[in-house]
Amino acid sequence: MTLGIDTRLTLLAAGLIFLLALILGVWKYQSMRTSPDHLAHPYVDIAHRSALMYSFATLLVSVFVELSDWPTAVNATCAGILVFFFVAAIGSYIVHGARRDTTNQFERPDAALRVSMIALVIGEIGGFAVLLAGFVAGQIL
Repeated sequence: MTLGIDTRLTLLAAGLIFLLALILGVWKYQSMRTSPDHLAHPYVDIAHRSALMYSFATLLVSVFVELSDWPTAVNATCAGILVFFFVAAIGSYIVHGARRDTTNQFERPDAALRVSMIALVIGEIGGFAVLLAGFVAGQIL
């Protein structure tokens, strides 16, 4: 079986995000080990868990990329948008965990957070909707 370049890149992204999750698990463990209450900062925990979940979400996306009837460029673009927002979210959690600056980033949202959340919603839902439609077009209809 030969996978398309769009699928191979999406699978690579899933693997890299999973590797990041494992590395974040070490940070979480170290934080728990050295903390007086044996708990990691909430955003260290969130970064670890979200990386685990996003790695598997990216793996799922790769299946829809491979089975989509759309051109490679469309599938790669949609997958890239999804992966971008997955990694951006993890990155923001890492920053908050490292800074230990908040336990809820929505406590005092600014305009940049609002705009980024709107972009995330449109990008993730739109990107996946296009892939899902490509799957339906190629595998169901």
